[in-house]
Amino acid sequence: MKAVIGSTVVAEAPTDQLVTIEGNYYFPPSSLVEGAFEKSPTAYHCPWKGDAQYFDVGTGDDVAKDGGWSYPEPIPSSFDRVGQDYSGYVAFDKSQVTLTE
Repeated sequence: MKAVIGSTVVAEAPTDQLVTIEGNYYFPPSSLVEGAFEKSPTAYHCPWKGDAQYFDVGTGDDVAKDGGWSYPEPIPSSFDRVGQDYSGYVAFDKSQVTLTE
């Protein structure tokens, strides 16, 4: 699966490497395009996953503000609910980022 902003691919991974949480696909850190992610100051706390890190995603004119988010240090008990460790995996705002197979 690919995550695309405009004409820029920002992440790509086989579907079996993605983690699905609450209807969102989370891409593994190794699938992210280097240089396409800049940390955002936007803060969010999920009661069962923990503190999120938001990212402005893309390059050049193709940038989605707060277009992606990750849980760098999820609450460990959430691994049981999700079925695996998803630390650092990134999900995308579907209104700004296109996900394609």
